[in-house]
Amino acid sequence: MSLSPDPSANTISSRAVLRLPEFRAMLLAAVCSTLASRAVALTVAYQLYQLTKNPLTLGLLGLVEAIPALSLALFGGVVADRNDRRRILLATVSVEVLCALAFALYAPQAVHYGIVPILALIFTLGVARGFSDPALPAFQAQVVPRELLLRASAWRSSAGQAAAISGPALGGVLYASVGAAGSYLFAFVLLLVSLGCVAYVKPKPRPQFTPGEPFSQSIKAGLAFVMQRQVLVGSMALDLFSVLFGGAVALLPIFASDILKVGPTGLGVLVASPSIGSLVVMLYATKRPPGKNAGRTLLAVVAGFGLSIIVFGLSQNFALSVGALIAAGVFDGVSMVIRNATLQLKAPDHMRGRVNAVSGMFIGASNELGAFESGVAAKLLGTARSVWLGGIVTLIVVGVTAYLAPELRAMNLDDIEDA
Repeated sequence: MSLSPDPSANTISSRAVLRLPEFRAMLLAAVCSTLASRAVALTVAYQLYQLTKNPLTLGLLGLVEAIPALSLALFGGVVADRNDRRRILLATVSVEVLCALAFALYAPQAVHYGIVPILALIFTLGVARGFSDPALPAFQAQVVPRELLLRASAWRSSAGQAAAISGPALGGVLYASVGAAGSYLFAFVLLLVSLGCVAYVKPKPRPQFTPGEPFSQSIKAGLAFVMQRQVLVGSMALDLFSVLFGGAVALLPIFASDILKVGPTGLGVLVASPSIGSLVVMLYATKRPPGKNAGRTLLAVVAGFGLSIIVFGLSQNFALSVGALIAAGVFDGVSMVIRNATLQLKAPDHMRGRVNAVSGMFIGASNELGAFESGVAAKLLGTARSVWLGGIVTLIVVGVTAYLAPELRAMNLDDIEDA
């Protein structure tokens, strides 16, 4: 599948954006931050389980970070649209640096003093995320010229996916070799590099906003902006419902153990398969980014994702299941590139913080609720049936969205005019 069927979309070199020093700095900052956060997440989860031997602690861990991050998202979006986004990022990355150092210092004492300080640090990271998640993509869009935003989005998605894959593996290797404290110290160093990269980028103009406008009014304006634009709310809804009903990741241990009978080694292959598919297509997108007919492509790949999930749910063959998950990752990778580019290109600068905040809430809700929905559906319907029925629901969502959002169907991303 070509992401850029219009040859004119490829007149700009795929490496043109990499020639910009500030973009390279932000790309390195994002990679280091993602590697560190994923390594810390794995280390914290493993350490807490070793301390408590209670699986409920792991569920609590996710909630402790998600609650402040999602609760503050809209407020953080307004802050990002009223202030110097570089300063916001310098502040939030500094908080992450201090938390990583605190994790490292406390790790040897955790056996004696319990898990509450660890959960407090995770909560603090969630607060920082509530401000950094809206500010980061909005600031990234200020770093590159508008005509290079498509390329920049593809490179960021590729690098982010690679870091997201490598981060947990890095955390596991570090935990096994140098222990929890050593893993946290390595994350501390990575975050210092990320902080230095952000500091390297020159300040950008503050977004324009109405002086004296109440925060509540700014939040309502951001929500109204998204809801009144089919290309934004439609693309977010596709992501929300495809992950909510079509996600099978939370159930992969059951497939590996009881259905495919491939054990923990096979589970590792199943878990890695979607990420491999996503990474491959994202790297391809750096050469042929989405352009003409991006809206139709988005609908098509989400439908392809649903079909892949149906095949996976029905399969009892390991090779076929792996192939279906790789295909799902490919389709999801195309979808991610298009959705990220849509947020950058279809929102004006003074609204980008709030638009990214709303998108972050959609993504957070789909990830958190999706795992819960998968577990409930598997309990009520059976594991395999719940998965392939979820794929069918995803296809229905695509059809309804295509019918209700003609502007999304007609969306192009080769137009660099302001939204």
